Amino acid sequence: MVTNPPDLRPDLAPRARIADAPRPGQPTIGMVSLGCPKALVDSERILTRLRAEGYAIGPDYAGADAVIVNTCGFLDSAKAESLEAIGEALAENGRVIVTGCLGADPGYITGAHPTVLAVTGPHQYEQVLDAVHAAVPPDPDPFVDLLPASGVSLTPRHYSYLKISEGCNHKCKFCIIPDIRGRLVSRPAHAVLREAERLVEAGVKELLVISQDTSAYGVDLKHAEEKGHRAHITDLARDLGSLGAWVRLHYVYPYPHVRDLIPLMAEGLVLPYLDIPFQHAHPETLRRMARPAAAAKTLDEIAAWREMCPEIALRSTFIVGYPGETEEEFQTLLDWLDEAQLDRVGCFKYENVAGARSNALPDHLPEEVKDERWHRFMEKAQAISEAKLAAKVGQRLEVIVDEVDADGVATCRTKADAPEIDGCLFIDADAEGLTPGDFVTVAVDESGDYDLWGERVPNA
Repeated sequence: MVTNPPDLRPDLAPRARIADAPRPGQPTIGMVSLGCPKALVDSERILTRLRAEGYAIGPDYAGADAVIVNTCGFLDSAKAESLEAIGEALAENGRVIVTGCLGADPGYITGAHPTVLAVTGPHQYEQVLDAVHAAVPPDPDPFVDLLPASGVSLTPRHYSYLKISEGCNHKCKFCIIPDIRGRLVSRPAHAVLREAERLVEAGVKELLVISQDTSAYGVDLKHAEEKGHRAHITDLARDLGSLGAWVRLHYVYPYPHVRDLIPLMAEGLVLPYLDIPFQHAHPETLRRMARPAAAAKTLDEIAAWREMCPEIALRSTFIVGYPGETEEEFQTLLDWLDEAQLDRVGCFKYENVAGARSNALPDHLPEEVKDERWHRFMEKAQAISEAKLAAKVGQRLEVIVDEVDADGVATCRTKADAPEIDGCLFIDADAEGLTPGDFVTVAVDESGDYDLWGERVPNA
């Protein structure tokens, strides 16, 4: 019962504080959580509620009275893997409740798997609980259950995702997330901060701030102040930065007010890291995507950010092979990448998504063209990454330890690395005594395409 966002593989092996040791007769639920970190937070909330009601969390299919599959429905390939995960759970357990983004289209699921017990959409926590109650009635022990539950975490103890809003107001033609999850709904700032405080008190060393559009946080609330905290991303970032943990911002759109976040990074309140989905660089491609066509201004913004905070790391994702993308437009993207010199880059080959407006666009590209452009893009991105990491050799960097294996090799991350999507820094000697969540200073002595190696700096 663990999520694997990069490749969507379902995996019921326990991680960190997941599996319980059920008492005799205690109803037990398993979970397969697929998709992005936002879905992971939904899974955590569902399991937290179930544990509070007296359910145990099972580590495998065989020991569970029912299995919840939290699905991804963003791309057709993700939908296929979600259906595969549902089928596997049905084959192994037989009693399956489906939720998540794919659940927004119940007929799609029941058409493939008519024997599922129930289907609910994304962040429909009450409906999921109702379905669990119907399938596996709760049987709490008043002496040991129904106590205030600590939150169930599907991540290691030392980092946690912090969802600040749901939904999105953008209308990008390739995306159906607003149709699935609705328009922007921000959480009150005081509620976000209270959750963050509890996480830090429980030992979390890194808060990963997520939403569909982090920059737009609080727009729907008109940036109102409540209980001393204003619902604006700059104010929220400053408040979170006061808690003493690393704060990493994901899914930030390059609105003008993003500049106000950079001084917080320069001051050390927030990690010098921005995850910004640029998607493309050519104005015409961006126009067909229904995204702001301001690539030149974006380069100006990147230069301004780096001037204010030279150590800032920039991560982004792009789509190649979008309908109508010409060779000239693609070359503009490669040239833009050369100039932008982003630190971390991901790239997707365009594919149709049921319900997306981009499906109706003319001039869809052959798969071989999309594949060829993807390889050219990633070759350039890899070369940039390799050069940037080579420049870090000889530097001293603060890292957080994620894991120490049986051979004594510590897998760590720098401030420029988000878990599971960016690179790692490895300490392969003198890692004795390190545990996940430790902060340590490392002298970098080797680099690769995406990863670093180094030695601990004594007494640092």
